[in-house]
This record gives sequence, structure tokens and C-alpha cells, in this order.
Amino acid sequence: MKEAMLYEKLSRERVHCLLCSHQCRIEEGKRGICGVRENQRGTLYSLVYGKPVACDVDPIEKKPLFHFLPGTRAYSISTVGCNFTCLNCQNHYISQYPRENPGQIIAMGDDISPSEVIKEAKQEGCQTIAYTYTEPTVFFEYALDIARLAHEEGLRNVFISNGYMSPEAADAIIPYLDGINIDLKGISDKFYREIAGGNLRPVLHSIERFVGAGVWLELTTLVIPGMNDSPETLRWIAEAIVGISDTIPWHVSRFSPAHKLANLSPTPVATLEQARKTGYEVGLRYVYVGNVPGEGEHTYCPACGELLIKRIGFLVKENRLQMDRCPACDAQIDGVWFTP
Repeated sequence: MKEAMLYEKLSRERVHCLLCSHQCRIEEGKRGICGVRENQRGTLYSLVYGKPVACDVDPIEKKPLFHFLPGTRAYSISTVGCNFTCLNCQNHYISQYPRENPGQIIAMGDDISPSEVIKEAKQEGCQTIAYTYTEPTVFFEYALDIARLAHEEGLRNVFISNGYMSPEAADAIIPYLDGINIDLKGISDKFYREIAGGNLRPVLHSIERFVGAGVWLELTTLVIPGMNDSPETLRWIAEAIVGISDTIPWHVSRFSPAHKLANLSPTPVATLEQARKTGYEVGLRYVYVGNVPGEGEHTYCPACGELLIKRIGFLVKENRLQMDRCPACDAQIDGVWFTP
């Protein structure tokens, strides 16, 4: 265990966790909503520091990050736990493990130090450390220590996040964070409360904060039939993104039945194609269709329509960018294109 960052001590051995937007007030002997931060006699501890349950090498496109060092490899790492309770979670067996197995969390995960993570990532030829699979905010202390070492060793850092971290947490990681993909799950508090167990506004604030700080950001919306797939909802999401920045790539991804929504059908491809069209209509420069092969995977020049990066799944088949420029019209293409 490691003493947690970002909390304050209250009277009667209670603590106030400042890590995410739930702002949990935790009684002695209890844990926060994430299930991985425990109050022991008035001191808050992370139960998952140095305890990853997943360490894998992925293409950066899998995150998905399409405008961040395309064709490179990311060393992906995660612990158990999450501050959301998404009904559709594909990784619920690790994200919800603390809730489903109370008292067992300390035994989960291998003992791997931050320096060992960096060593393994370099041996695997990775250019980036990706904090992913579950919400990286809940293993924040571990992620921050790894991220600091990564920068010292010339590696990049990316979060794959629900965006529900507090402003204090965002400000602490921003100096070491090179990119982030945030799930913009819907565009109403009702959807967030019922499907994810959170609220919309903190997510929008996080998006604005990272964009304002110059961290490369992409957004993903998993389009769930009957829940956030109406033309009006998808247009409102696209308009909200444009209102922050039209340079943000938007990934509209196909839902596959999972967890507590296993009774639903996959998203019709036509719905995703219409969402992509809508994104372009409202002014976004880059819109992608996720989990469906085809034209929606490719990157096109927003100025002249030239095909710039051709993909099949997570594989980059062709990259025609000239540095950060379109070879046809010389327009600058937004993204992070160069390794350190």
C-alpha cells in the first residue's frame, strides 16, 4: 500500500478524497466509490500501487488514438478498479473487481515497480506508456510515478480515461501527459447517472482543461442502441465538441453486447455512418467510425479531402503525411506525428 495523493483529513478519522469528481468522504475503515482507496485510521491509502493486472503491447491505434504517433506501439498497463460503474463495460472483470470481490483487492495484481514498467516498455520497442483498460485516475499515484520516469527515458504517456478526474488530478498529470482519449459517453446528466454512475459536466470540464493545456486529445463515443444513438443526441455531442475545438478527432464506435447490456444488439453500421456525417456537417475536421472496417477508419485532409493515412483495423497500411502536412495541398494536419 502507498499513502494516497490528493486528500484531506477531516475530524473523527474521516478523509475527503480529492482525486476525482465524486469527491468521496470516507469513514475510517471504508473505501471510496472506486474501491481501491481505503481510509485506515485517518490516512488514505492506494491499495493498487505497483499492482498491475494487465501489461500488454498494443498498437497506439487501439486506444484509439489516430493522430498520435501512428503505427507505433504502446505499453499498456492497468490495475483493478474504476470510479464508474458502466453497464456496458467490456473490462468489467477487472474494473469492477473491487466491488464484486470485497476484501480481495490487495491480492490482485503482480508486484511491478515503475522502473520495471519502463524497462519492459523499452525492451518491447514501445514509444508510449498507455494507462488504459480501467480508469487510470484510480491508480493515479502509480501512473504518475511511471509517467515521470517515462519522460526521463524519452517515452510518451497517454491516458485512456472517462475524464472524471478532479482539476487537481488533471493539473498534477498534465506536465507528464502527452495525449489522452476521453470517453464522451453521452450528452446528458441523466445518461451519465443511469449508464455510467457519474455526471456530464466534470467530463466536459476535463476536456476543456486538457485542450487548454496543450495535451493532445481525442474523444470516443460508444453508440449504444436505444440509449445515445438518436440523430439529435449525436448532433448535440458533435456540437459540444466543436464548441471546444474543431480539431478534436471524434471516434464514434460500435457497441457490442457486454456486461449488463448483453441483451442489446450491436450498433447498426448505418447509425455510425450517419454520426460520422453529422460530425463533419457541424464542423469537426476528423471523424472516425470505430469497430467497423472501411472508409471511416482512414484519415483525410480536412482542406482538400486527400487520403492521408489508410488503416485496416488497428494496422496502418499507408501513411502519406509529409511531416505534418498534406502532400496534395500542404495543409497542416492536427496531431502528434513525431517521436522524441
